[in-house]
Amino acid sequence: MGPLKGIKVVELAGIGPGPFCAMMLGDMGADVVRIDRIGGHPMNTQPRKNPHYRSRRSVAINLKSPEGVEAALKLIDEADALVEGFRPGVMERLGLGPDVCLERNSKLVYGRMTGWGQEGPLSMSAGHDINYLAITGALHAIGTKESGPVPPLNMVADYGGGGIFLAYGILAGIISAKTTGKGQVVDAAMTDGVPLLLGGAHARLAMGLWRDEREANILDGGAYFYGTYECSDGEWISIGPIEPEFHQLMLEKLELTKAPEFKDQNNPDTWPAARTKLREIFKTKPQKHWCDLMENTDVCFGPVLSLLDAQNHPHNKARGTFINIADTMQGAPAPRFSGTPADTPTQPPLAGEHNHEVLSEWGFDDTTITALKDSGAI
Repeated sequence: MGPLKGIKVVELAGIGPGPFCAMMLGDMGADVVRIDRIGGHPMNTQPRKNPHYRSRRSVAINLKSPEGVEAALKLIDEADALVEGFRPGVMERLGLGPDVCLERNSKLVYGRMTGWGQEGPLSMSAGHDINYLAITGALHAIGTKESGPVPPLNMVADYGGGGIFLAYGILAGIISAKTTGKGQVVDAAMTDGVPLLLGGAHARLAMGLWRDEREANILDGGAYFYGTYECSDGEWISIGPIEPEFHQLMLEKLELTKAPEFKDQNNPDTWPAARTKLREIFKTKPQKHWCDLMENTDVCFGPVLSLLDAQNHPHNKARGTFINIADTMQGAPAPRFSGTPADTPTQPPLAGEHNHEVLSEWGFDDTTITALKDSGAI
């Protein structure tokens, strides 16, 4: 099931955005086979619990043996796409670089996931989400004047600017290969993806509508009408009535239509006083009171929920936004398709769990499989 049924993907086991990309492809019906180390990845200590490892099967191959490398190449020969997330040069040293693979499989889309890209002064350096956000301007823009830059977990670079862009690039490459007969390398760098996610800020900056500092703009917490407020019970709410009619509705709900602090909504000089007023008001009642007053209206309101509480919100429950796989609550496949809906994802595999099953399906005979076992290649 799923719109990618019939697409075959080989994934070299890794962490973070590479597995996330493979999960997205697998969720949509692609046959994803992960090549694991024998014994599993040292950082994947509870593989059944990691949602990013779902929706694929696993073979465990020793890529330090010639027989193991050849087995991996035979799998790649059958694939539409490959996903790898090593530093530049590692796949080449293994004998699995794009030149080798594309010579054998000319339609292969060779997806490479890195933080810094395949070339450039930083390409060989270690890094993490926070560093990729730092050099692209995103981290500078997130936070408050008091807090300084605040990392938004590791969602923006790793998964937004990385894994999603790699999945997009692989699918674009597969479409191209279907029409041209030629595969290619997809160089997905998080430092390339993040600036695209910042397009709105770049547009406002170019138009003179964005100050290049934290907590000074409409969307970064500078505006009183786009932010979070603490309630009397210590819980928080979020509001975002940017549009004048939504802003007016908020004032009506809060009985503030005549309050002078809110007469000039888009004048930054009025924002501090208006924010102080809202802080005082929202601190007088618990979160539930504000939910009862403003949720399901055009105020642009939402309670700030914890990871656990979010699973039980009525909207999320009605849409089936969260699912339970291997006793782990996690996000359901997205987006949703009317004609080719995705199946329920399969649980994350253990390393080598599908050795015989996958190798048999992908063209290995029993004699070859036995020889690979005997040699320690699998």
